[in-house]
Amino acid sequence: MSKTLVAYFSATGTTRKAAEALAEAIGADIYEIKPEVPYTRGDLIWVNPLSRSSKEMKNKQHRPAIVPDVPELAAYDKVYLGFPIWWYVAPTIVNTFLEAASWSGQQLVLFATAGSSDFGKTAEELAVSLPQDVTISESLVLKRKAAPTKLIEWAMAQQ
Repeated sequence: MSKTLVAYFSATGTTRKAAEALAEAIGADIYEIKPEVPYTRGDLIWVNPLSRSSKEMKNKQHRPAIVPDVPELAAYDKVYLGFPIWWYVAPTIVNTFLEAASWSGQQLVLFATAGSSDFGKTAEELAVSLPQDVTISESLVLKRKAAPTKLIEWAMAQQ
């Protein structure tokens, strides 16, 4: 029997709600990617080039520190990974998580929350942080605080 993990990063709570609903619906374990220094509202003002999130996203090599409690992924066959879309890609803190985890051929399924963006080059930019034996696929982008119903329906159809 396969085991599934829903991992997520949420700066405002929107992605958290989707991840929790997904984990409950599919009977998966859940893990929150937590920054060592939590983001404030001011950090997330994307129109301010001096905000923390703007500075991080300008440097694709930047890896914000996370709380070092990454789960042992060898126990999982599939990992759903949720995050908000920032500047048409995943926040670089997601790369921090991918690089901190011990991957061994799992299937990685991406889902995201966004105001209006799609995945863009997200999978491509996350792949640089993963071993080649990890399969990445995209599922859905939940736009404008959409209910996670579509994501759950999609995931249930994949089971």
